[in-house]
Amino acid sequence: MFLIEGGESSVRAQAPVQAPVQAPVQAPVQAPVQAPVQAPAEQSANERAVMQNSGNATDDKVDRVIAKGLGWLVRKQSRRGSWSANEGRYPTAMTALAGTAMLMEGSTTTQGLYADSVRQAVDYLVGRSRGNGLIGDPKGDDRYTYGHGFSMLFLSQVLGEEEDERRRDEIVRVLAKAVEFAGRAQTSDGGWGYVSAKDGNNFDEGSTTITQVQGLRGCRNAGIVVPREIIDKAIAYIHKCTMPDGGVQYSSKGGGGRPAISAAAIACLFNAGEYDDTHVPRMLEYAEKHLGNISNNGFGHWHYAHFYYSQVMYREGGKKAATYREQMEKRLIAEAQQDRDGLSWPQGYIGPVYTTATNLTILQLNKGTLPIYQR
Repeated sequence: MFLIEGGESSVRAQAPVQAPVQAPVQAPVQAPVQAPVQAPAEQSANERAVMQNSGNATDDKVDRVIAKGLGWLVRKQSRRGSWSANEGRYPTAMTALAGTAMLMEGSTTTQGLYADSVRQAVDYLVGRSRGNGLIGDPKGDDRYTYGHGFSMLFLSQVLGEEEDERRRDEIVRVLAKAVEFAGRAQTSDGGWGYVSAKDGNNFDEGSTTITQVQGLRGCRNAGIVVPREIIDKAIAYIHKCTMPDGGVQYSSKGGGGRPAISAAAIACLFNAGEYDDTHVPRMLEYAEKHLGNISNNGFGHWHYAHFYYSQVMYREGGKKAATYREQMEKRLIAEAQQDRDGLSWPQGYIGPVYTTATNLTILQLNKGTLPIYQR
């Protein structure tokens, strides 16, 4: 996947996929910004408001990084309301991820510091809805299921707070069609691939499957009808891909256990309400072994892995989760880089919009703003 295809098998198994795939080693960490983070020369009113209302020293530092990171995203949003990865790629997925980071701050389409940007993102994604229900462009995106899943998640979280009746009805229509498309795109084994089952010759892989399940769960929580059999098939797929040691393999066809996909799979099961799933204990043990030490960069896709592992740890709670969060905050603050537009994270090969949006989501989980991420 453009986010976490998971290794050599994903690069060679999918002839149609042309997008840059996995780098075996995460890009080296850039020179850290010294804490406390200094305000940019040109500071937005939104950023000043956050900084004036901050609390203790630690929270103050995190809040300032979040404010400046969101400010950076605002300045990178196109006039059409979209964001893109490197080389202008994956605008649907990037727009949904960036929009979700702004929702987590507490903004909606009508209220909050980032209401204008959220509203533009919603309008852009609604405009990407096709007649068959896909949110995205199959001609311009060879991994369009990512954008479809992230868009379902983003729009479903918008829906609960949408006050404009016309826009609300439009979002409901788009999501209902999107659910139908996701059901048709599901493979015979219960997973999803980079494209629909029909377009991808029934190929599936773990990361795209997790993206669809989270999006579908968000839709169901928002009142959109989601056939139970779609979720049941997806859960069975995750079970099939779970190895004896708790690692979740790349695909139902094999590929070996992947820490990043394993963390995403646990988050997916939690989203589906499968807290008592018999597979979860050994999956958690596997994930902790590989991801508990955040300095471990040896497995690739570090930011993607911790994007989901942070969700898992937040739901687990307790002292271990608190320690993990402190370590994550320290590392993410150190890795942030400042420019005239604010703070961003340039690490990784997908692009700074992706890494910045996912890191801002991690940093804001404790707010408990969005239903999909709540305990």
